[in-house]
Amino acid sequence: MSETFGRPLGSAKDAINAATRAVPPWVLYALAASYGGWVFFEGATGRLGPEPIEALEHVYGLRALQVIILGLAVTPLRTFAGLNLMKHRRAIGVIAFFLVLAHFLVWALLDIGQLSAIWADIVKRPYVTIGMAGFLLLIPLGLTSNNWSVRKLGGARWRKLHKLVYPAAALGGLHFVWLAKGFQVEPLVYTGVILGLLALRLPFLQPKRRARG
Repeated sequence: MSETFGRPLGSAKDAINAATRAVPPWVLYALAASYGGWVFFEGATGRLGPEPIEALEHVYGLRALQVIILGLAVTPLRTFAGLNLMKHRRAIGVIAFFLVLAHFLVWALLDIGQLSAIWADIVKRPYVTIGMAGFLLLIPLGLTSNNWSVRKLGGARWRKLHKLVYPAAALGGLHFVWLAKGFQVEPLVYTGVILGLLALRLPFLQPKRRARG
């Protein structure tokens, strides 16, 4: 009985893995750039409602958090479900970084507009402080998401550096929760998913490997 159900599931996983491997990373970059540009166009032409700048901030920030969650899910999906998206993990990370950057630039340039006011907002508002801390953690990851940096740092050091995404993701979730006005379920759900994906990396939750021989 288990073999009967295992074969279709295995075939489905193989098909999904083959399909994802067939998609080159540049397709993801092109789709993300097109989406980001389209959202900005909608904001510039008044299609995002009466508060286009606030809407732009929200859309870029929410999409960034969603892509960060997708990046965090890559390893658990491979470990627990056998779905391999590793080929696209770097592209997912780069897209997340640029969405966070877009979120920051809309806030800094279009919403605040003055350098002194930007610093004052960072110091005065805790949710801005938390969001900025998460953004700063992502900057070295965005700058080193290339083959040259992997060779220069070495694989082990590069992977250790890119674990900064864990606290950055947690800070992003907290930023969303703190930003929300009143009790809202959505930010709590996102933060819970982030914490859950981080918890799946704890050593005692890893599946035991069968001894060889």
